[in-house]
Amino acid sequence: MSSQPRRREARVRGRDPHGPYWIYGAHAVRAALGNPQRRVRRVLATREAAAALPPDAAPERAEAAAIAALLPPGAVHQGLAALVDPLAPPPLAEALAAAPGPVLVLDQVTDPRNVGAILRSAAAFGAAAVIVQHRHAPPEGGAMARAAAGALERIPLLRAVNLARTLDALKRAGLWVVGLAADAPTTLAEADLGDRRVALVLGSEDEGMRRLTRAACDLTVRLPQSGAVESLNVSVAAAVALYAVQHGRLERESA
Repeated sequence: MSSQPRRREARVRGRDPHGPYWIYGAHAVRAALGNPQRRVRRVLATREAAAALPPDAAPERAEAAAIAALLPPGAVHQGLAALVDPLAPPPLAEALAAAPGPVLVLDQVTDPRNVGAILRSAAAFGAAAVIVQHRHAPPEGGAMARAAAGALERIPLLRAVNLARTLDALKRAGLWVVGLAADAPTTLAEADLGDRRVALVLGSEDEGMRRLTRAACDLTVRLPQSGAVESLNVSVAAAVALYAVQHGRLERESA
């Protein structure tokens, strides 16, 4: 690669965090290429990685070291990277109508790898959407896409300017807003959710839900833990809660 494209790409990387960014890793890149809603500006691939791409991908051949130079230190790219535009999130009502599953709401979860892992669990357990805050949440980026392993292309990631108003909108749409809190008196399994569609609210690992967010929930529940650890990583808690909600629904349907 010439020095001129490399300088241009370095400028792109330093632009507005909501502008174009590099996705990397086999799952993330292939999923982006398969998403008709995703604008892919460039695809870089090593000789070996290019062989696994669809014929119409038309990647630019690059050495692994040249790809790594465009990415954060230590990024595991597997010989693939794509320069993409962020996805345009659908309106909340559209996301709720498109899929019947639960919704995840993240209150000040700031680690992009946690958000990516939550998106991956959301895809695995049939969630309809993941909602984050507009300001106190990471923008789309390579680390999030890598952790999501393709789920960023499948699960709508919505951004709420005002989280309390968004929770009210979810209630008006018929969802039961359930907050996860370590000090809640009731476990998720003990809560009588019935056939209600739920929005699961999770706070940051350090602080949990903020006071106003917790007050906006219909109820709070906890995940039963042995006490060997103080808390679960927020992405692990999301996966466990999603499994519990979906498992309960399937059991009721088969009864």
